[in-house]
Amino acid sequence: MSTVKRQIIVGISVSVFLFVLAHVIMFMAFPLANWAALWQTELWDLPYIILAISLSLLGGLVFGILSGFLWRKQLLSVSDAIYKMEQGRVLPEIPENLTAEFTMLWDRIKKVQTHIAEQTKLSQKLANEKAEDQEKRIQKIVSEERNRLARELHDSVSQQLFAASMMMSAINESNTRTDEREAKQFKLVEEMINQSQLEMRALLLHLRPAALKGKTLQEGIQELLVELVQKVPVTIESKIEDFQIDKGVEDHLFRILQESVSNTLRHSKANQLEVLLIKRDDFVILRIVDDGIGFDVEQAKAGSYGLQNMYERAVEIGGTMRIVSIKEKGTRIEVKVPLLEGEEND
Repeated sequence: MSTVKRQIIVGISVSVFLFVLAHVIMFMAFPLANWAALWQTELWDLPYIILAISLSLLGGLVFGILSGFLWRKQLLSVSDAIYKMEQGRVLPEIPENLTAEFTMLWDRIKKVQTHIAEQTKLSQKLANEKAEDQEKRIQKIVSEERNRLARELHDSVSQQLFAASMMMSAINESNTRTDEREAKQFKLVEEMINQSQLEMRALLLHLRPAALKGKTLQEGIQELLVELVQKVPVTIESKIEDFQIDKGVEDHLFRILQESVSNTLRHSKANQLEVLLIKRDDFVILRIVDDGIGFDVEQAKAGSYGLQNMYERAVEIGGTMRIVSIKEKGTRIEVKVPLLEGEEND
């Protein structure tokens, strides 16, 4: 039931109660000799009892409507303040003509928003320090491990693929049999080995640390997209605006982008990928859109470590992540991170 309807009912109920109570007291003090006088006495050509009840109901109705709209206005102002706080926006000044209770409630909402902003700023600061410390500690370890893997793959699998390719080339060149079906099969095997060699070479070239490594977020995204264009058959469109944010926020957004793109390439069967990085109204917005097969978001949340990791990274920097996916239409992932005062460097 709405506030206005409730106040109308309360107003009418109170007015009827007061009408009955007033007349009971009056008739107890001044008893009527003849109760029919209530119907025989007329005011404005109407029996007194009908006119009195009608005026009482009308007064209750007017009171209920006015008080209902007043309460509704104050409740909506509080609801709007809570919504803006939920979105991370700055609250306006306390509206005028609020009751003392609503003024107190508004003050408490502003205190909660200040506390949330301080917690967000602290989370981003901790994420920034953590990212810088982790990057220093693991950069050397990751580089050494990737180089070791690259050497082992080159010395073993890559060499074996090369040898198999040479053997198949020799077999195909020396094959004098006229069996066309067999010749096609040998040719197909040779093509598969050559394709595997190309994939192995691409893998060896991309065995490197995935962190930004001293680059800005924009530079890291551009480099990642260039590599994707060269490696995968997907049309990529991007809009990357130039602005500066803290290192911790950059690192988390880049990791979220990597995880999202990885999921797109592995599962979505998309032909087109759009990447957007912009700053609007004190928010950094990262948006990834594909035209793939889509998925059930609620089901994926429960069973996907990658999606859960993306959500956690967004929360760590005080942001929010929203996923909209429609089957056979595509998926849209949007991360919004508030830029607190003093955080921007541009």
